[in-house]
Amino acid sequence: MILDRIALVLTIIGALNWGSIGLFRFDIVAWIFGGQDAILSRIIYTVVALAGVWCISLLFRSREEHFISE
Repeated sequence: MILDRIALVLTIIGALNWGSIGLFRFDIVAWIFGGQDAILSRIIYTVVALAGVWCISLLFRSREEHFISE
């Protein structure tokens, strides 16, 4: 399902951003969009969080159900 793939990509982007914060104390999203308090940064953070919540559903789907829907 295309929504699953989009959510997975956004979750990976979020993980990479958190990795850069943890390793280098550098927030890529804030740097690109004008700081953590910038409205665009907050929107990106929210969309990535929603994608992460969506990806939780991937854990509870059966493999057959996932392959049939593609």
